[in-house]
Amino acid sequence: MVRSIMIQGTGSNVGKSVLVAGLARAYSRRGLKVAPFKPQNMSNNAAVTENGGEIGRAQALQARAAIRAPHTDMNPILLKPETDTGAQIIVQGQRAGTMKAGDYRKDKSKLLSAALESFDRLCRDSDLVLIEGAGSPAETNLRRGDIANMGFACAANVPVVLVGDIHRGGVIAQIVGTQAVLDAGDLAMIRGFAVNRFKGDVSLFDAGRDDIADRTGWPCLGVVPWFHDAWKLPAEDMMDIRSHSGGDCKIIVPQLERMANFDDLDPLSAEPGVTVEIIPAGRALPGDADLVLLPGSKSTIGDLTYFRAQGWDIDLYAHLRRGGHVLGLCGGYQMLGKTISDPDGVDGRPGTVEGLGLLDVSTTMAGQKQVTLRTATALPNGEPVSGYEIHMGRTEGPDCARAWLQVEGRTEGAASADGRVRGSYLHGLFSSDAFRANYLAQLGVTSDNAYEDGVERVLDDLADHLEQHMDLDLLLSLAQEPRRS
Repeated sequence: MVRSIMIQGTGSNVGKSVLVAGLARAYSRRGLKVAPFKPQNMSNNAAVTENGGEIGRAQALQARAAIRAPHTDMNPILLKPETDTGAQIIVQGQRAGTMKAGDYRKDKSKLLSAALESFDRLCRDSDLVLIEGAGSPAETNLRRGDIANMGFACAANVPVVLVGDIHRGGVIAQIVGTQAVLDAGDLAMIRGFAVNRFKGDVSLFDAGRDDIADRTGWPCLGVVPWFHDAWKLPAEDMMDIRSHSGGDCKIIVPQLERMANFDDLDPLSAEPGVTVEIIPAGRALPGDADLVLLPGSKSTIGDLTYFRAQGWDIDLYAHLRRGGHVLGLCGGYQMLGKTISDPDGVDGRPGTVEGLGLLDVSTTMAGQKQVTLRTATALPNGEPVSGYEIHMGRTEGPDCARAWLQVEGRTEGAASADGRVRGSYLHGLFSSDAFRANYLAQLGVTSDNAYEDGVERVLDDLADHLEQHMDLDLLLSLAQEPRRS
């Protein structure tokens, strides 16, 4: 018999994704077949699944923690923001169109059937399905038609554990206040609470924990101390990425407005000899960088305009004059070329814009969206590489003759004549230890780090952390067989 339980938060970024990953690893180690599930997610940092679709990267990490392959059913509704008021909608892994926020709120209840269909399939192949909510159930203005929190919990009859974040302050009000605004039907779904990200002696919060329990009548499943290695796990949200101080080699990443698929930064941040610095809007690109990395973008032409508005194009040219290196990945690769043509307006308004002109290539936004896992070898040394492509458009030009990857029988990427400017559509390059070591050696860094092994150690340590500080036996006993209401 499959059981399920849902982890909801008192707000965004309270640590739900990391908690679910830790729980997935902990219960998998106990011999259960675990599946993560998030009915609705919003992120431009998508992962590509074996069945050729997109899901939020947090669910891919949770699947890894559960020791199973990511699948589109684990995140059936994915919203990828393209503007401040609109987003691309991915349904069960496939692009279903673009919708403005107001229209989505009116129509999102129609997507509940797709979410339940995916959930049912996961349940048929699992002992335990761990569901992650989105945002907060206390946003009562969004309750009608909700599919992300209580709307889904009630439809599938899944019990809920509410998580508050003590690090941001006011955790008693977060949890008690959530209880105060929910209606009776939603309140009936909550079985307990947990407090996350405590710094210091946990016993100092015993009185606060007991006060919450007295006021709500809910049992506490744990007060979880700050997990210091959480930064070593792949980040999902742009709010989660941060600079990381390491060694003397400095890699600069301009923080684009629609930055996407920035998991390429995680293996670099884990390198002891490397400092990765994220540069926000309004700051110049530092003059002492060894490498400027232009990341992926959900809106290449829009982010190119944004890049120029910060004056970063001028900084980038100066960086190259000083002998620096530049790497563009996916949208960043497209920006490095001479032109970007969008005849059908798939990336915004139809038309052609000038690129940064650092590679003799041009991009045309046309054709089917590529969403594919890839295996490759790096040229000329043949290091094995695995990654994924997730982009619109094709890029061609003379500098493609200096391709530096061989991807499943074809060459990929482009490079300048001096080799200091490179671009590629392949994400995930730096997860390959051999490739990363060779690339960093060109920047004067010696690398012997085993990145993927490090992620596995962190997931095991996270599971140990939750075993120590949460009542996982009680949590499992609260899970129940889903039943349609």
